[in-house]
Amino acid sequence: ALIALDIVTKRNAALTYRSSELTVIPRMLWFTFVENSGSAFSLFRAGGQIFGVAAIVATVFVLGTLRKPLRDIETVAFGLIMGGALGNLVDRVFRGEGLFDGTVIDWIRVPNFPVFNLADSALTVGVALLFLAMWQERGRSA
Repeated sequence: ALIALDIVTKRNAALTYRSSELTVIPRMLWFTFVENSGSAFSLFRAGGQIFGVAAIVATVFVLGTLRKPLRDIETVAFGLIMGGALGNLVDRVFRGEGLFDGTVIDWIRVPNFPVFNLADSALTVGVALLFLAMWQERGRSA
């Protein structure tokens, strides 16, 4: 569901906000259109092949991890990480001429932060949930 929603919202951004940005909440939230050839925060431009392979490795790791019993928070976290990685991988595969060289569409803009998309948000929340789960587990074992 996350991958499908990410694809639909990116397509909408490409069709709707390419020519003009939409102010959703003045001085707080805008919808826009940016093509990103790098990773989060537009770092490592033209590193699509590395990020494509990393997304596949992350997905294989998550699928392997999900084979064993996990707490709900861990299952949700790994699902968000996998969905986010695959959402951006779809852009890298289908929006370029070669394998993994496509640009990722980013479309959510907030002040003092790079433009991002739903896949980026899912990855970030997933990693944060994993840290929370580790912190909770550490507290139980102490």
